[in-house]
Amino acid sequence: MDWKAKLDGLKPELPEGDEIRIEQKADSAKKQQKEPLRVELDKRNGKPATLVTEFLGSDDELKELAKALKVKCGAGGSSRDGEILVQGDFRVKIADILLGMGFKVKKINFK
Repeated sequence: MDWKAKLDGLKPELPEGDEIRIEQKADSAKKQQKEPLRVELDKRNGKPATLVTEFLGSDDELKELAKALKVKCGAGGSSRDGEILVQGDFRVKIADILLGMGFKVKKINFK
């Protein structure tokens, strides 16, 4: 058996490194977050943008959460002042991701 086959056999047992760090940061952010996060669609310069607002936590936690959402959506965006902006209409996907992380979500402008 070559080393590639052995490595492929171990992959299901190993946790993803980035997901562990994101989940740990999300746990500390969830403790501070008593109000639900608002997920809504907005238009910026005529283009759709998904906003996540009312985040309570440090700027570092906000940036980590924004990075995780942008990576999972495969889109750009920004984060500042307790608000995360993800370029594109990802309302449903972001709401599902946040619910999976254990946050409460208030859905605004959903169809």
